[in-house]
Formats: sequence, structure tokens, C-alpha cells
Amino acid sequence: MKDISSTFVASEAVELLALAEQIGRIGIIDWQISTGVVRLSSVARAMYGLTEFDGSYENWIGTVYSEDVARVRDTVNSSLEQKAKEFELDFRIVRPSDKELRWIHARRLPFYDEAGKPVRVVGVSIDVTDRKREMVELRNFTETLETAVRERTLELEAENKARQRAEEALRQAQKMEAIGQLTGGVAHDFNNLLTIVLGGLDLISKHLPELPSSPATARIARARDMAMQGAQRAATLTNRLLAFSRQQALSPRPLNANKLVAGVCDFLRSSLGGAVELETVLAAGLWRTSADVNQLENALLNLSLNARDAMPNGGKVTIETANCYLDDAYVGSLSEPVEPGQYVMIAVADTGLGMDKATRERAFDPFFTTKAVGKGTGLGLSQVYGFVRQSGGHVKIYSEIGEGTTVKIYLPRSSDEEDEDAALNKSRAMSGAIGAETILVVEDDEALRNYTVEGSGRARLPRPGRGQWRRCAQSSGRASGRSAVHRHRDAGRMNGRELADEAARRWPKLKVLFTTGYTRNAIVHHGRLDAGVHMIGKPYSLTEVSLKVRELLDS
Repeated sequence: MKDISSTFVASEAVELLALAEQIGRIGIIDWQISTGVVRLSSVARAMYGLTEFDGSYENWIGTVYSEDVARVRDTVNSSLEQKAKEFELDFRIVRPSDKELRWIHARRLPFYDEAGKPVRVVGVSIDVTDRKREMVELRNFTETLETAVRERTLELEAENKARQRAEEALRQAQKMEAIGQLTGGVAHDFNNLLTIVLGGLDLISKHLPELPSSPATARIARARDMAMQGAQRAATLTNRLLAFSRQQALSPRPLNANKLVAGVCDFLRSSLGGAVELETVLAAGLWRTSADVNQLENALLNLSLNARDAMPNGGKVTIETANCYLDDAYVGSLSEPVEPGQYVMIAVADTGLGMDKATRERAFDPFFTTKAVGKGTGLGLSQVYGFVRQSGGHVKIYSEIGEGTTVKIYLPRSSDEEDEDAALNKSRAMSGAIGAETILVVEDDEALRNYTVEGSGRARLPRPGRGQWRRCAQSSGRASGRSAVHRHRDAGRMNGRELADEAARRWPKLKVLFTTGYTRNAIVHHGRLDAGVHMIGKPYSLTEVSLKVRELLDS
């Protein structure tokens, strides 16, 4: 009975081992190193795809994927040389039965003789292909997730940068709006006062020669000159503030920037001095742009004089023109809104001291200057900035310490093919003297109204004849639309534009000339005069307003 029981247990163990192999998908391998014979269990043969196996170690290792063979041999040999008690390795096989690529995880238990020489290796092999695939899928999912997170992070960073740019643009716009509201309101009253001051000084100049020459008249003349200089500087200061806050009434027209630069350079050469060399690089086939000629000339003058001041020991100023395209990527990097598209570029470059980053960032701020006290108002670059932005353009400063400065003005390309020279000549030709017409003056400032009527009535002009200037005022001393139209019919309370429209409706041939000290009114929109509107800016001289009236009447 004892022998029968032992036999039963042994056979049961073999059966259980076979079941464990099948359930666990574990293949058993027994390698006799001295003979090179390999014995494989049935599960192992199926796992390696060796349906017909001669027991050769080389034939078994021949199933290992070619790229893994060297690594498998090295791992086995190094483990045996180090007399490892056990070792593991992962490798790929290509099953001869179906040519399928599978992943195998192997665990090996070596045996050594008394001399320490390896004689036998027994182990198990487990097909981990599905696990590897899951790992690959998990890794791919993780990588995909990481990529998605990375992309979303970049999107959030881009959105954050865009938000920062938008916030910066909003702050800039709010700053411009605040300055615009301040300067616009002040300019209206201040320009009225300056017009009276300049007009009074002009009248003094006209009447002074009629007085007997004496030390007193000489002192009056000197005082008049000093007052005139101060008033003109005040007018310039106001105009620069208006330019920065984009409150000038621009009169843009199509122009060729090459011709304008060439004309300005004739004047600049004498202004820059002998120590400064002036060079122009004008592009062939330059597109037309549309801009206010006087303001563009002033901008180039400001930039050139700034360049001269940045070169105390002399140097070179280069004015360059070119056709440019501002793409979405570039305008998207700006803190202010700029439309992508075609632009005419005018650059003013110098070989001067240059600016550091902090100076560049504040260069366009009003009243910011690096010049000594009394050497500059800090409004030159801000005036350029305001004019360009109001013209729908863009201005950029490139500068490094010791490397000079380049200021690039970008003005939108114009498709208008009008001959600007002919238009300019026509405008200049329409000047003359006051004739016999009657002019109605409507002005809400009584002192300015009286000055305009009385002063213009006494204006001495090159052609004989004088128009009849009539003031329009109420008993309160203030003029309005009602008091003006009341000379004919009572039209009710209205502003200057409404008065002009009502008068033009009643008398279609009536000519209207507006005067203003800033652009926040009914005749200027988006910084430009409405079509068909004629205007003279304040402050103005008696001669200027008289010639403007004559020009309008003759048109």
C-alpha cells in the first residue's frame, strides 16, 4: 500500500504541475549546459512556437528576436560567471509556427558543480505580450495625456500672454483717454486764449509802426517779441499734447513718401549741422500712403533732431523708406491694436548713444526726456507716436546702448491714385485777399468773437477790397446757433455743426469755415475731418483766418 500511495502522489504532482503550467501560462525549461540539451514542457514549446524541437540550445535561442539575441547571451553568461543564484530577463521572440512577435519574461535558477562550474539551468518562461501591450497603451495614453496637458498649458500661457497684452493695451488706451480728456478740455479754452493773445500781439505789431519812434516803443517791441515767443511755444506745447492724445484734426491725403522725404531733407541738412551726415535710402516702387503732410514732416523733423541730439560728437542720420507687410504673428505680439496688412515704412536711424530697455519702454510717454533741464519738453516722440497711431499706423523703436537708435514709422498703404502734387498746388493757388462778401462770425467765446471780427476787419491784405465781417451775439454776450440763425429765422438751440447744416439747408451756396482747438466735436470723427468740411485750427492769426476765408470763397 505504501508504494501505491507514493506512486499516486507522484502522478498527482505531475498532473497538478501540468495544470499550473496551463493555468499560469508558464513554460518550464531545463538546459543541460554540458550537453547543450534543452528540454521544454508542452506549454513552453507552444509558447516558443517550437512544435518540432530537437532539444538543441542553439535552436531554442534561435527563436529570440535578432535585436535581443546579444543582450540575452550577455545576461546569461554574466550571471553564470558571477555564480548568480538566480536571474531574470525580458526578451522578444519570433515564433516559428506563426511568425508572431511575442514578449517573454524569464526566470532562471542555475546549478553549479563542486568546482563552481555551471552545469544546469532550470527556469520558467511567461508570455507577457498582453501586459507589454497594456503598458505600451498606458504609456501612449500617458504620453498623449502629457502632450494634451502640455498643449493645454501652452494654450493657457498663450491666453495669459494675450490677456496681459489686452490688459496692457487697455491700460494704454485708458492712459491715452485720460490724457485726451484732460488735454482736449484744456486745449479748447487754452487755444481760445492763445488765439486772443497772439491776435493782440499781432495787432500791436500792426499798430506799433504808426507810433513815433522812442525808447518806450522800443521796449514795447521787445516785450511784444518776448510775449510772442512765449505764446508760440505755448501753442506748440498744446499741439504736441493734442498730437500725443490723438486729438488733432488730421487732413490726410495720398502722397509719395519718397518725394516727401526728399523735400524734408533739403531743410534737415541745414538744421542738423555740419557734424551730422544725412543719408537717404529710398525704395524703388514705393507704395503710396495717406497721411497729413504737415504732421508727417513734423514727425520726421522731430525724429531727426532727436537723432542729432543723441550724437553730441557728430555721426550719421539715415532716412529709409520701404514697402512692408505686418503679419498676424507680428501684430499679435504688440500691446496695442494694429491691423495686419501692407504698410509704407519710413525709418530714421542714427549712430548715437542708444537707449537701454527702461528708456525704450518710456520713450513715447509725454514729458519723459533724458535731456538736461531746458533742453527738451519730452513731447517730441510722444507727438510722433500720437500722429502715427491716429493715422492708423504703427511706430516701433529699435535701440541698444552704444548701437544707435532706429525709429520705424509704418503708415497704411493707400490705393488712392490722386496726384498729390496737383492737389497741393491747387490748394496753394487758392489764396488771395478778402473781397466784398459778408462773413458771419459765430463764436461761443465773446472775447475771441470780438477779436476775430474787429481784427479781421482791419486786416491788410495784398488785394484791394475788404469783406464785411459781422458778429453774432446775444445780449448775454455769448453766441449760439439760435442767435446766428435768428438773423433770418429762429432755429432753436444747436451746436456749431447743427447750425452750419441748418444754414446750408436754407442757403445751399453758403460757404462754412469751422474753427476748433481740439477734435472732440461734431466735425471730426476718428481723428479726421468729415468729408467736405473746411477747418482752421486754433490758435490762428488774423492773416491766417483771412486767407483761409478767401481761399474758401474762391473755391
